Amino acid sequence: MYRGIGFLIALMSVTMTLATAQPAGYKPVDNLTEFKTKFAEEGKKVSSISSHFVQEKNLSVLEEKIISEGKFWYKREKKVRLEYQKPFRYLMMMSGDQMVIRDEQKETRISTHSSKLFQQINRIMVDCVNGSILENKDFTSRVYQNEKSYLLIMTPTSKTMKDFFETIQVSVDKKDWSVTGITLNEPGGDNTAIRFSDKVFNEKLNDSLFVP
Repeated sequence: MYRGIGFLIALMSVTMTLATAQPAGYKPVDNLTEFKTKFAEEGKKVSSISSHFVQEKNLSVLEEKIISEGKFWYKREKKVRLEYQKPFRYLMMMSGDQMVIRDEQKETRISTHSSKLFQQINRIMVDCVNGSILENKDFTSRVYQNEKSYLLIMTPTSKTMKDFFETIQVSVDKKDWSVTGITLNEPGGDNTAIRFSDKVFNEKLNDSLFVP
């Protein structure tokens, strides 16, 4: 009996160590409060972003990655357009609490008020840009850094998010405090990584880009 208890305690210790281990090549930020303040301040300076993106989808049932690419636009307040251009055309637009998903065959309109998941997707996308992602109460967060970037690891606390995501990782460039990548890790081991490049800040964007 005591051996069983000892083994269980040892197993729990190993599990906790793995869960809290810092990612390779990174160390914890020196001052988390200072980081949050600076991240939010820099986010407030951004009125719009346009960029190229590449998305890699890793599925446990497939050996090869599914790679897509396209264009991303953001405009304050709460306007996002994610336009997949290769290998297939696919569009996701968010404006306020409205979302439109359009492929080559149909269009789907969704009110984020009707879905906790879509509310969170909308909020995560916007909060990553404006620097307030660490204020999301549905996640606990850890922040690490290396010479070139910060790494935010968000762990869901709500059941809705736990069903879809094990963690969400956000990479932030130290030079301009912009998000360079978002990785969505699913409970079953699948993950989706989006990398942003060729970013242009604060250009004038027409509202028609975001009309649902």
